[in-house]
Amino acid sequence: MAKTLITSGQEKQYKRFFDDARDKALEEANLEKDGMQKLIEKGDEFQSRVVIAIKELSVSNQFADEEVESSYGYLSGYKPNRDQAIEVIVADFEKQVGVLDELFNCGKRFNPDWIVRTHSLCPQWVEKFFASFDWHKIAPTYGEAVQKVLDLIKQTRNGKFHNYREGKLGSQHLRQHSKMFQTIGEEQKDHDILVVPAQFGLNHRGKSVRRAREVMSASEFGLGAFAIGVMLLTHPERLQNYNDLWIDCAGDEYAPGAGGVFSYAPYFSFDGGGVGFGASGVDYPLGYYGSVSGFVPQS
Repeated sequence: MAKTLITSGQEKQYKRFFDDARDKALEEANLEKDGMQKLIEKGDEFQSRVVIAIKELSVSNQFADEEVESSYGYLSGYKPNRDQAIEVIVADFEKQVGVLDELFNCGKRFNPDWIVRTHSLCPQWVEKFFASFDWHKIAPTYGEAVQKVLDLIKQTRNGKFHNYREGKLGSQHLRQHSKMFQTIGEEQKDHDILVVPAQFGLNHRGKSVRRAREVMSASEFGLGAFAIGVMLLTHPERLQNYNDLWIDCAGDEYAPGAGGVFSYAPYFSFDGGGVGFGASGVDYPLGYYGSVSGFVPQS
């Protein structure tokens, strides 16, 4: 799968960096002819070690101890469709649009060409193109928009829903951490429905929220309670089992004491036979949680 494209200027900068690093390494190694020949003979091993070093050094070590092993996944029927034909992907997206228009009366206009153009740019972790919309369409504040989504989750799940933060979704408690969702809205402002390439938590399972944020690339961003709640409405097969991977909302921040300290993040869980919504510390790595994230192609 193609990764995020870089500009010609960035390509020159990166090439110069690697050329300088290579020259400096060879100079400091001070290899003689026999040593260089042995290095050439072990070309495959040398290349694999370089790849390992690049992967290790290109990821931040901050909060690296806030990761645990996890085998949790999607057990309730939700399936990524990224590898299917474009026609199948667009048809699935149109079904999501129909659900949102029925629930929110938000309109159906979207740009299918944006899906086609973006598909080849998405990194491997992107699972699907999710339908969403600007929260300003349904409420004057973010917290009120989230509440409306939570109310609909409760309604569509036959009342099997519990809000552990009931009455505490005002701006003193809940706010958006990432502005990237707004960027998607600005890029697709002429349409009712936003196209959001994303993954439903698997890519960051076992990581604390702040560790997940730390390792996200420049093109990746955490999604918040509004966007994820909408995803649950268009994908009711997600979170139907206690052993499903539960969801961290890394795109939002939550202040439990409403005192200006936003040290928590919202989450969606499944317990007691239904979906739960709450908030917990961003420094807790749990194997049964994973942060949901979206992708924005870089210019």
